[in-house]
Amino acid sequence: MKKIPSFVINHDKLLRGIYVSRKDRVGGETVTTFDIRMKEPNREPVVHPGALHTIEHLAATYLRNDKKWQDRVIYWGPMGCLTGNYLLLKGDLEPKDIKDLMINTFRFIANYDGVVPGTAPKDCGNYLLHDLPMARWEARKFLEEVLLVIKQENMVYPEE
Repeated sequence: MKKIPSFVINHDKLLRGIYVSRKDRVGGETVTTFDIRMKEPNREPVVHPGALHTIEHLAATYLRNDKKWQDRVIYWGPMGCLTGNYLLLKGDLEPKDIKDLMINTFRFIANYDGVVPGTAPKDCGNYLLHDLPMARWEARKFLEEVLLVIKQENMVYPEE
């Protein structure tokens, strides 16, 4: 069976950053899937599920309320490997196009203080699995160590 594109990336060399995972044509539109990689795979601890779940709720809420981008947001959600998130946006885009959006998103999460949206039992399928303090810590770490100083090597997948 042929491997899917995300399984042919050399995860041994992959850094934290913003990457284009794939681009698909859907009904005459291009949809860009971004790999928002918060952790170096297999080289540092993953994001705890409770923190990643909270990041998901806060980022999805923020993105769908951003005046410039809300009509282009298709999906934000965690990777199964717990090293980051996928962001699907309408448009033929590159990491540099969303750098400021990611800075603003992760700054929002890092500074969020309040009830996490969608965490009532009637709103969420696992409402007890949330960790706002760790979500804030992880968001700040990614913001300060990667997004605010992002380089080309954090926006282009490594060569085999």
